[in-house]
Amino acid sequence: MSAVGVFPWQRVMQWGLRDLRLSPDQFWRSTLRELFPQHHTPPGVELRRTLDEMMKTWPDDGRCEDT
Repeated sequence: MSAVGVFPWQRVMQWGLRDLRLSPDQFWRSTLRELFPQHHTPPGVELRRTLDEMMKTWPDDGRCEDT
């Protein structure tokens, strides 16, 4: 698998350009070390925490219900 398929470029670009409101020039001139320490956590970390909390709140018991 190539590095393009491994690194979540789309999420990072959305986070940097949309959420942080960086210009494309600012975004592409920044390193990951410059982006993430300023804003606490990278996008995937917060999503993982949210998923973990949801899984604890509503555990999957393995049943599949038809509606």
